[in-house]
Amino acid sequence: MDGFKNIIMIIMSSVLVNNYVLSRFLGICPFLGVSKKLNQAAGMGVAVIFVMLMATAVTWPIQIYVLDRAGLGYMQTIVFILVIAALVQFTEITLKKFLPALHKSLGVYLPLITTNCAVLGVTINNMTDGYGFFESMASSLGCGLGFMLAMVLFSGIRSKIQESEIPTPFRGLPVTLIAASFVSLAFFGFAGVVDHLFA
Repeated sequence: MDGFKNIIMIIMSSVLVNNYVLSRFLGICPFLGVSKKLNQAAGMGVAVIFVMLMATAVTWPIQIYVLDRAGLGYMQTIVFILVIAALVQFTEITLKKFLPALHKSLGVYLPLITTNCAVLGVTINNMTDGYGFFESMASSLGCGLGFMLAMVLFSGIRSKIQESEIPTPFRGLPVTLIAASFVSLAFFGFAGVVDHLFA
């Protein structure tokens, strides 16, 4: 039961408290670029969840059973980026074949998952935090869900902004960044909730 509680704590903490976009400020490029429409935001969120889970499933054993045993820990970043790039290519090919409309709407931002520091950050932080395999998978799932939640929430906010009368100096990027800062501030309120989840 303690193991189950630990997994739930990791997921909840990754989604709400340590949200990679709103608390750690990783993955800002797709957050700002693909959050104009809800379907694009949700599609990007699902793609990032898939890539994060697959990247963790592949990089964790590579780190533990190959790099660490061979004394090649310093190659971690390069190896992880290569793994993530291969997974993104696989995801892009799959979307292009089975969901061409979503593939077209994501455009250039789909290949950018390769250089999305949120994906790389999750895989590296899982190792730095000393997580086991299942804990790492839970962390990746939570981080992916947190990324998707941030994207979908911000997409809704941006749709409301487009319907509003914005003063000329704040139109475009300024009001977008201001809205993002308010969403980020709101997530800091979850810090104490997760700590007392099973208290």
